[in-house]
Amino acid sequence: MFINKTPDNKNNICGENIMKFRKELKLSQRALADKLQLIGLNVDKNAILRLECGQRLITDIEIIYLSEALGRSIPELFGM
Repeated sequence: MFINKTPDNKNNICGENIMKFRKELKLSQRALADKLQLIGLNVDKNAILRLECGQRLITDIEIIYLSEALGRSIPELFGM
């Protein structure tokens, strides 16, 4: 059987790191969403909330934009 969730039942593995890096930059979820919109990714504060707590899948396109907005490498977002 194929399982599409983490062992702790989350829909992504990088949400906690995204939250950590966002907080290091002292950005609110709304400020991160605004920053992402300015560089071309259409997301809102609620999408940031859901991806950080693991309720939302994150696409590869979103990972690229998040990496840019947070100033972190893609492997860093995955905890590598």
